[in-house]
Amino acid sequence: MEDIINYLRNVRRGAMFLIEAPSGTGKGTVIKELLRRDDKLKFSISVTTRPPRHNEVDGVDYYFVSDEQYDKYKAEDAFYEYVDSQYGNRYGTLRSEVDSFLNVGEDVIFDIDWEGARQMRQKAPDDVVTIYMLPPSIKEVRSRLENRGTDSREVIEKRMNMVMDKIEHWEEFDYVVVNVNLEDTVEKIRRIISGERMKRVRQLHGLKTFVAELKKEADIK
Repeated sequence: MEDIINYLRNVRRGAMFLIEAPSGTGKGTVIKELLRRDDKLKFSISVTTRPPRHNEVDGVDYYFVSDEQYDKYKAEDAFYEYVDSQYGNRYGTLRSEVDSFLNVGEDVIFDIDWEGARQMRQKAPDDVVTIYMLPPSIKEVRSRLENRGTDSREVIEKRMNMVMDKIEHWEEFDYVVVNVNLEDTVEKIRRIISGERMKRVRQLHGLKTFVAELKKEADIK
């Protein structure tokens, strides 16, 4: 039985798990914890035109590129999705980066904007699972942004002004989780991932082969 389970697990197509949340909701922390606990999850490294923060590494946190390189990717239709941020920077998800995982049955997790999630759902509806994280309160959002210590007062105010605009899109997502407690939030999302991995649409190739073998076995006299 274990051999059968391992076979189906290894031949299924990977899924894209898209996580969106307003700034200050703890999305980055949750994603890092999910990756730490699940070695079958891969992180989608986005392309961005913004400069790296002091603790960010090119090729690990983002692919940091020039505006010229970004425009070249767009012209080549190399993105699954792309979005021009309200903060003046641009982001995109490379098709080649994602497909290299999906095609060998590995799952990819994304830190993504709702606009990007829309684009990806349109381009790959069977592969995409969307999860929205809500903050426990607006006061908590401001506190997290201020304590993060990475943004100026002006940027924090811009982010706070955008919080409700982003929250307005929560109904577009498959799942919604309120991030009150890190441990609880991580376990809820892990259960979502586990259930989505079992869906028939993600196991079609392996299941068809397995069912064909069952039929063949039944015909043996």
